Amino acid sequence: MNQIDLKGRKAIVTGGARGIGYAISQRLLQSGAAVALWDRDAAALAEAVNSLQAFGEVISVPVQLTDAASVDAAAKSTADAFGKIDILVNNAGIAGANKKTWELTPEEWGAVIDINLNGVFNCCRSVVLYLLKNGYGRIVNTASIAGKEGNPNASHYSASKAGVIALTKSLGKELAQSNICVNCITPAVIVTDILKQCTQQHIDYMLSKIPMGRFGKVEEAAALVAWLSSEDCSFTTGGVFDLSGGRATY
Repeated sequence: MNQIDLKGRKAIVTGGARGIGYAISQRLLQSGAAVALWDRDAAALAEAVNSLQAFGEVISVPVQLTDAASVDAAAKSTADAFGKIDILVNNAGIAGANKKTWELTPEEWGAVIDINLNGVFNCCRSVVLYLLKNGYGRIVNTASIAGKEGNPNASHYSASKAGVIALTKSLGKELAQSNICVNCITPAVIVTDILKQCTQQHIDYMLSKIPMGRFGKVEEAAALVAWLSSEDCSFTTGGVFDLSGGRATY
């Protein structure tokens, strides 16, 4: 593992109790950061903290990302515990049902948009105030290659991730002279429990699009996020970084 220096930095990772979020949290801890795991699953949070504390200072913060007041309270609680906030990794998300657009119910559409896009907005809106106070910050959002290409039978997911890409670009420009860099990653498929929400047909479709012939690993996503969270990432903002095994063409 290449060493990235995050000593003294205080980070938030949403959806940090499992999957990509857990791997990101571990990598940030191994790089010297203190990490607050934000998740709605209290039991998973407790288990994650128990296993991650061997790598460094980690706390858990139960939060409902779709509730702006809950996010505001979580940000204050984290800042109070750490003394500051330097890094925000917006990783939490859901896949939703695999259906054609006209088969989706408004509730199914809304649930994915609410968590995947509105949740990112809520976190950025709240945490940016703490980063501005510091005069320093790094924000990394987890989007998806689906946000670039639009996966069939996943229009809600694709639309939500396209929104994350656009939000990243807009916020990056707004903060460009504030020493706060905002970037996003666009994985093809990373092997996590989110695949359990997808049909086998949809999984096979996504794999068929990847020239490397395999899915990504959580450790590969975590390595990229760690660099984007560091001081070394100083002249890159509003950027979109692919982890697609060669699938991305632009």
